[in-house]
Amino acid sequence: MSAFSYETVLSERDDKGVRTISLNRPDSLNAMNRQLIDDVARAFDDANADPGTRAIVFTGMGRAFCAGDDRKAHVHPESEEEARDLVDAIQRATVAIVFGAKPVVGAINGWAVGGGFEWAINCDFPIWAESATGFFPEVSLNLFVTGAVTSLLPALVGLNKAREMLLLGERYGAAELKQAGLAWRVVADDLLMAEAQAVASRLSDLPALSLRAMKRVLNQCAATDLQRALRLETEATVAGFLDPKTTELLKSFRAGSA
Repeated sequence: MSAFSYETVLSERDDKGVRTISLNRPDSLNAMNRQLIDDVARAFDDANADPGTRAIVFTGMGRAFCAGDDRKAHVHPESEEEARDLVDAIQRATVAIVFGAKPVVGAINGWAVGGGFEWAINCDFPIWAESATGFFPEVSLNLFVTGAVTSLLPALVGLNKAREMLLLGERYGAAELKQAGLAWRVVADDLLMAEAQAVASRLSDLPALSLRAMKRVLNQCAATDLQRALRLETEATVAGFLDPKTTELLKSFRAGSA
């Protein structure tokens, strides 16, 4: 077993070449602060560059995959430069997951909210625990989605369903997400990691050249222009971060029991 070290992320590779990247802020339900965002991008970049890593499992420690923006740690950007730097950091994580060479199996547990839901959708094989819940609160918080989901989501669920999910912010259980096409598999909570590891092990046995080429071509062609979606999302998210109303809404946001 080999490991990389990050402040908010655990990353370990087994003898089969399966690297497990785990969000490690369980006391805050793995909510996204700047350190976590940067660590996720670096962990995926390192895994994609590691010759010994053949497949990746992406999960969260504790009771949640990722509960979205850390409202307690939120700092309102004082300039467009600061806002753009934050959004660029978020997008670096997306690019590392979606466009990285190695296939990513998501093991989605507990809450997957906002940016956490985006990261779940970014996975090539998203496996959800039966009790997991996902939703997008961004519009209600005066924000915008990132993660190229304005392209990926309509491709996966259709435009009408994407409108419902993004504009109305409905909450969805794993079974509903399976029916909609966002969860690849749904398994009992206690079987989640074993199932994710088994799928990643199967992927690690495939020829690396064809596996990476298939991921690259599928992600570039199955949805509309992902790079264009990222650029447009960046501009919309920067505008949201610069509006003081956003901080007020974030501070009062509650994800139910999350």
